[in-house]
Amino acid sequence: MANTFVWTYLFSLITASSFVAGAPSGHCSGDHLSIEGGNYTVDKDFGPGSVLVYHCPPGYYPSVRSRRCLDTGNWDPAPKRSRPGRPGLICKLVRCPDPLVFEHGSVLPAQDRYYVNDTTTYECSSAYKLYGSATRVCKANGKWSGSTPICSSNSDHCPDPGVPAGMRRTDDYTYDTADEIAEAFSSSLKTSLTVEMTNEQQGKKIRMEKGGNLHIYIAIDASDSIDLTSFNHAKEIVKKLIDEISYYEMTPKYDIVIFATEVTPIVDIKKYYGGTQRELDQVIVDLDSFDYEGKGDNAGSDIAGAFNHIYEQMSWVRENEARFVNTSHIIIMFTDGEANMGGNPEPKVGLIKDLVQRDNGKLENLDIYMFGVGEHVQREDLNIYATKRDNEKHVFIVTDMEKLHTIFADMIDEKSSDGLCGLHRDYQFKDDQGENLKRRQPWLVEISVQHKELFSKCLGSLITPRFVLTSAHCFKSADTDRTTVTPASKEITVVEKVTIHSGYNVSAKTNKGIPEFYDYDVALIKLKEAVKVSAMTRASEKDLGSHTPPATTIWSVSRGGLSDLKDICRLISNSMHLRPICIPCTKETSAALKLHGKGVTCKQHEDILLDKEHVEALFMSPQRKMKKAFIHLKDKEKPCLEKSIKAPQITTKRYEDVVTERFLCTGGLDHDHIDDAACKGDSGGALFRERRKRSIQVGVISWGVVDVCSGEGSGKSSDDNRDFHINLFKVQQFLKDNLVDGTLTFID
Repeated sequence: MANTFVWTYLFSLITASSFVAGAPSGHCSGDHLSIEGGNYTVDKDFGPGSVLVYHCPPGYYPSVRSRRCLDTGNWDPAPKRSRPGRPGLICKLVRCPDPLVFEHGSVLPAQDRYYVNDTTTYECSSAYKLYGSATRVCKANGKWSGSTPICSSNSDHCPDPGVPAGMRRTDDYTYDTADEIAEAFSSSLKTSLTVEMTNEQQGKKIRMEKGGNLHIYIAIDASDSIDLTSFNHAKEIVKKLIDEISYYEMTPKYDIVIFATEVTPIVDIKKYYGGTQRELDQVIVDLDSFDYEGKGDNAGSDIAGAFNHIYEQMSWVRENEARFVNTSHIIIMFTDGEANMGGNPEPKVGLIKDLVQRDNGKLENLDIYMFGVGEHVQREDLNIYATKRDNEKHVFIVTDMEKLHTIFADMIDEKSSDGLCGLHRDYQFKDDQGENLKRRQPWLVEISVQHKELFSKCLGSLITPRFVLTSAHCFKSADTDRTTVTPASKEITVVEKVTIHSGYNVSAKTNKGIPEFYDYDVALIKLKEAVKVSAMTRASEKDLGSHTPPATTIWSVSRGGLSDLKDICRLISNSMHLRPICIPCTKETSAALKLHGKGVTCKQHEDILLDKEHVEALFMSPQRKMKKAFIHLKDKEKPCLEKSIKAPQITTKRYEDVVTERFLCTGGLDHDHIDDAACKGDSGGALFRERRKRSIQVGVISWGVVDVCSGEGSGKSSDDNRDFHINLFKVQQFLKDNLVDGTLTFID
């Protein structure tokens, strides 16, 4: 009996032990987690290390921002049990700091608490003058709009600094909006990116200039205190900033690391000095390929190690870069500031500062920006690490990481890059429709030519502020004695001249069975006055309203038209979207292709832009629909050109009589992609390639073999259809002879 009891007891222990060992350990309960008036998200399925984040509507905040699931299976902080009429957690109204600390005056209305959208007004006592904002509104991020109001008598040697509301400018639940971050960050960063500055409207954009010597160090925290979503958003913001700067002719040197317990290099700045640096496209791939979960147990946060890496890299550069003393150094770190290993980061920051000011005793060439991400940002620590400058902000607390992607795209100031051809915006976000599409092709021009009572419509491209490139067959005559240009802004600009290539003669081969011959099908429209190349911010787009012309439009009215003028040409343009496209064999396009030095040739441009058997190219419809086709080159060129004799009414059997070496050929079904076909109205438009968001025109759309667009046509290429385009590399002399406004420098 005793033995039976012992074995039964042992069996019970073994069974219980097995059950416990096989059960999920450390998972946290889903009870009592709800929040009244809001919701929450959680990652890792309530397992150890899971982060639960609470979300409230605008104007409200959760008193507990987040909870973390500990290995013990408990939430930190622990949730409170809900009771009838007493929910455990609620979304509270955001309050702004108390403004009643205002001195030497009065605040109206006087209230115990001030909530979102509450408005206050400020008045000074007699003998005092009001500086700052007379009216302020409580914003959804817990901050007062405007600037601190100050009542000053102007009797002191030092100006009265005023008392910020609540005796501090932020509260526990305040944060920086995406717009505030973009404005403050770029306002500070611009000093490192400009050679020369003025005081006019310099506070909102990064200005890009040529020839700058700039080193950018970027560090992204991947420790467990940064959730995966915040980490991924930080990566996207870094990619966006790199991408935006890469469009310009300035080329910074980068050093990029991701850190947790260990520091993982992504880009090594030392490789720039050995000629083995990675292309930025590959840098972006390397950022994407970093495995956040792959760090395993190495999930600590060694902020000191990240700063030490930057210090060591800068020390190496100082020993090997003669211009180190004149180099601007920018450090950008995304972290929550929770350093739990590697020691205190502050001494490492001190080493960096000492290194920069060692030669000239100044810190002007160093900027350290700290972006607070995650749910437990250590504001005070981030402020210690960041550099300090008058009227500049170097610490940002980020909550709306997704919106910050879009805001960063607008931080680059195109106004400082008026001479950069082909520059455009490439929006990738859900709200980027309508007006933003016009900024992708700021060179696109619509042309309508009236001959008696008939109109012919074409497209064209602005290639300098005074010249539009299009097809010769759009015109019956180049005679434009009386020409006016009317943009949407109602300003009048006169079109001076239309120049058709001297080799163009559409009836030159009628005796050879070719009723229409389109060799040299290219023309230039010269404007009497240069159009204004300009950029438009998001804010000004909103002011435009819903109606803007679809593109720049040129109207040319020939003899017999509705006017008694001999020739009238009107340019209806959305001038806010105007910027020339790049054309090959110019120094301006060399810069866009990142080709530098005196020995760059036109052949190098051709080898880069027309480099494979099938080269992807783009062209536009009048409705701004982007179309894609592949240019057939090398061994694929002849089979494409041979299809030219399939055109109706062509009786010759020799394709060489129909198309010459001056044509590029697209279309057909002999490759993986079915090309878009050029349709009626597309003629004269640019066939272009994109390189780092710089548009470079390689051809002018001329004619097609088969109409696949009319009626029930699909607009897609067919087996017999081919489209032909004038190759700009083959009409260089025409361009050199006629583009005489001095804005382009041609190379041989």
